[in-house]
Amino acid sequence: MSMQRLHQHIDEYVLWKRELIREIMRYHSWLTKNRLDSPALITQLEHYIKSLRADQITLAFIGEYSRGKTELINSLFFSNFGQRLLPSRAGRTTMCPTEVFFDSQQAPATLRLLPIETRNLENSLTDLKKQSQHWLEIALDQTDADSLISAFAHVAQNKSVAIEEAIALGFLPEALEAAEQADHVLVPAWRHALINIDHPLLRQGLRIIDTPGLNALGSEPELTLSLLPSAQAVLFLLSADTGVTASDMATWQQYVSSQQSAQHSIQFAVLNKIDVLWDTLNHDIFAEHSIQTIQAQTAQQLGLPVTHVLPVSAKSALQAKVTNNHELLARSRIDTLENFLCEHVIAQKEHFIERSVVQPLLTLLNSNQQLMSQRLQSMQAEQKQLNQQQHSSSHVLRSVLEQAKAEHQTYHRRLLNLKTNQRLLHRQGEILCTYVNPEQLQENISKVQNKLINSWTTFGINRAIADFFATLENNLHAFEIEAQMANKMVRAIYLRHSAENPMFAVEASILPIQRYRREQDGLQCKADQFRLNLKTLLTEQKQLSRRFLATLAQEAISLQERLRHDTLLWTNEALTPLIQHNLEQKQLLENHILRLRTLTQSAHSSLQRNQLLSQSSNELNTQLAQASDILRAMRRPAPQRRQAKVVQLATTLSVVNSKD
Repeated sequence: MSMQRLHQHIDEYVLWKRELIREIMRYHSWLTKNRLDSPALITQLEHYIKSLRADQITLAFIGEYSRGKTELINSLFFSNFGQRLLPSRAGRTTMCPTEVFFDSQQAPATLRLLPIETRNLENSLTDLKKQSQHWLEIALDQTDADSLISAFAHVAQNKSVAIEEAIALGFLPEALEAAEQADHVLVPAWRHALINIDHPLLRQGLRIIDTPGLNALGSEPELTLSLLPSAQAVLFLLSADTGVTASDMATWQQYVSSQQSAQHSIQFAVLNKIDVLWDTLNHDIFAEHSIQTIQAQTAQQLGLPVTHVLPVSAKSALQAKVTNNHELLARSRIDTLENFLCEHVIAQKEHFIERSVVQPLLTLLNSNQQLMSQRLQSMQAEQKQLNQQQHSSSHVLRSVLEQAKAEHQTYHRRLLNLKTNQRLLHRQGEILCTYVNPEQLQENISKVQNKLINSWTTFGINRAIADFFATLENNLHAFEIEAQMANKMVRAIYLRHSAENPMFAVEASILPIQRYRREQDGLQCKADQFRLNLKTLLTEQKQLSRRFLATLAQEAISLQERLRHDTLLWTNEALTPLIQHNLEQKQLLENHILRLRTLTQSAHSSLQRNQLLSQSSNELNTQLAQASDILRAMRRPAPQRRQAKVVQLATTLSVVNSKD
């Protein structure tokens, strides 16, 4: 079945990351053996390993109610249970945002539910996730599918509340169903659900976010400010029988396309329920024409390429997988969606790791290899010189020794200068961090909240958000000015080093700030959308406004913490390639000097001296071979690129064969 391909690609992706971790650890051992390691370099390698182990693939399913989001999740990931695992039926089912994942550090097989009444609190979801007393916890039995289905039915529960209470909880009454009791409406019983369950794909780092309709995206600020931007792919669900409705378009514009600027995120549309277009009275050609027509219309309305609008039938796909009906499975087109996830989402993750982890490591390894090769060539030249001048070999050795000492002093001075520059850069980093101080920002947030706690009006909310972003903007602007100075200093150091070492030209490591500027501008854009929406600024909605501001503050603090962390990491690593280069040269020369001293003080014959040099050359060749092996393993293309090359090669061969 086509799902096996998605399993296979994720397995290959995880295996590739494990291979990278193994090669990084091998590189670490190689550096230690050759006395080429340094505290800064080891910290950098540990950071790469930690980021690879923490890496996840997050898929977010978004759309209005009754678009088949949960049914699609069931058909993609849980068909092996032989029935619908997550509640999915006609009408509204998933009533609260649900995260499905596997975390071995938490209680295994657990459903945690957050009561809807916690919306009356000002705590963000991030804070509440750390406070277990607010959650209802249900243990799951993964060996019993029926008990799992019974437990997961909780996410579809609702409750009857007065209209005034529903508004206070952040709901729009017109978006809710009326309850049996007069002036009452039905609201979700739960605010958020966390499902920790062992599953092959989830165990490999896949995380699923299922969002309901019911204006959940608008009434839960953290979904749009935190959870959705963290997703690698956003699947926007539509119904083939209705196309893009007005509410669909509003959701797309406010919560999906606005995430386009988010880093590493792919947005595409899934045109579900194409089975309603199947007509037994007409030929399949008519159904295909209808599907292509609505696919093209949807792409045009959403501003997407046609290839990013994927027609499927989640219901038929689930039925086909459960009954092992290959014909129905092909007709459901679920394989097209699974292939898209493989070719775009996983490939993009691979590209990110190659750029952020593999490329810096290759630069370091190339430097190591180049230096070792230079030292080997130098040793071979000395050996040749000794052979040519056997009668004056002692004089030659002393001359070479004096030259090596002079080179050693040169690299020693350069290393001292670089360490002085490193201290200057650390001081510049401390100045930068004063402008991204989460504790100071929290104090400013508290002051704003305290001033407005007794005057929570439309004007007060607008003023609070404006003041909040004025503080953020002032801090980030000052940070950018200092960052430009720091980058200018680093560029100058790299230029001077390149002039002194023309054989070792490496690009300067620059502190990137554009991404954080985009993130902050994105937060401000969402804040402006919120405060300009009159419905959300009604006095009855003050709890929603407070939650929004609290979530906004939490995201801003998180952004500054990440910026602070990356700044400190950069100040530690910016000069590492240069320091490493000079340290390697210095240590290789020290080894060389020790070897030359042994030879000059030895009473051995020229033959014996040559044998000692040959042994040293052989050892260098062995270390070079190991470095080449590590380099070759790290250069191995990511699974998706390997697959693309295989497909391209197969296509080329088929063309050649056809010509023959």
